[in-house]
Amino acid sequence: MNENKEDKSIEEKKTEEVNKKSHRDLLKWIIVGIVIFVYSVCVFGTGVFVGGTKARFSYRWAENYHRNFGGPGNGFMRDLRMSPPNNEFIEGHGTFGQIIKIGDSDFVIKGQENVEKVVIINKDTVITIGRQTITKADLKVGEQVVVIGSPNDAGQIEAKLIRVFDGSTMMGPRINI
Repeated sequence: MNENKEDKSIEEKKTEEVNKKSHRDLLKWIIVGIVIFVYSVCVFGTGVFVGGTKARFSYRWAENYHRNFGGPGNGFMRDLRMSPPNNEFIEGHGTFGQIIKIGDSDFVIKGQENVEKVVIINKDTVITIGRQTITKADLKVGEQVVVIGSPNDAGQIEAKLIRVFDGSTMMGPRINI
């Protein structure tokens, strides 16, 4: 009889161990499932945040486009039956004109129709006069420049290339006849 009790207790111990192991396995899978769920929520949240930031940037930039870049006074859709006047075309990602103010990392250009535009200069901006590369310190108020760059959401142009025109480069090459 003692053997029967011992056999039963051994079997009960084995059953308990199996139950504990199955509970541990179940708990492990529940934790893995929770971790995967939290990770998925974080990835989705990051995507929503990035998408929202891009949408806000595009929306603000489009709202201020006409004011920042001297667009048509009445907007693009003023009267589709009339052809637009020649002076209502918007300049692309750049401008030309005369420097009227120079700051630490930017300057202001007075362009066509006396529209003033802010040009941002960074470390990657190339500034040339003729074929010679110069620095920002060499720029002077009153010089004529052409700026090529990218507009930002504040309505400024982040310059990639600035070309300064002096009297000799404005004339072009001389041709002897």
